[in-house]
Amino acid sequence: MLPANYRIGIAQPAHFEEIIEICKLVYPTERPYTSEELSDHRQVFPQGQFVAVDAESGDVAGVHFTLRLRMTDYHIDDSWDVLTAGGSFLDHDSSGPTLYGADIMVHPQHQHHGLAHGLTDAARELVRTERLWRMVGASRLPGYGKHRERMTIYEYVDNVVSGRAVDPVLSVHMKDGWRPVRPIYGYLQHDEESCGWAMVMQWVNPDCPPPAEFELVKLSATSAR
Repeated sequence: MLPANYRIGIAQPAHFEEIIEICKLVYPTERPYTSEELSDHRQVFPQGQFVAVDAESGDVAGVHFTLRLRMTDYHIDDSWDVLTAGGSFLDHDSSGPTLYGADIMVHPQHQHHGLAHGLTDAARELVRTERLWRMVGASRLPGYGKHRERMTIYEYVDNVVSGRAVDPVLSVHMKDGWRPVRPIYGYLQHDEESCGWAMVMQWVNPDCPPPAEFELVKLSATSAR
């Protein structure tokens, strides 16, 4: 459950500066969002841009940004830049049956308080409200860098998924109900900790499951674009 001193709402222009600073802290090697991009997010899909706010200070503690996509328009190996139109979310499809979790970030000073779980629950509720099939995302694998010399990425994720090892990010996502699909390379351009790898994940709405032909693992180059 979300701690009593936090609340989740919809991102507003007054939050933009703080969001950009959180992005710099969480992704120091990536280009942070611009105010123009955050404004685009609100313009195309305002109800999918969540913020967790410290109720006492009013500070933004975390965010979860989403958009709707039709995944058959893409390939399972597509990068974050492709799936988000370079971070602008201007590829948002208002009829898309999948909610794509583009970003979830928690300020380092507010981590370990269940905010990521609370933000994920807010996105799941949006999936239910809008009668979507599922939520799709990709998890960084920052623990892999320490193991790359002695195991393949497939061995590493098998260990994490089976519970024999813990990844700082993927293990948390799995506890939040995400189901791993498969690892992909090149999702984030400068993620050195993950050695360029990420895990595609999904959460299927039990009240509105997708037909079998839309399973992520079955998407191929012949169905892309």
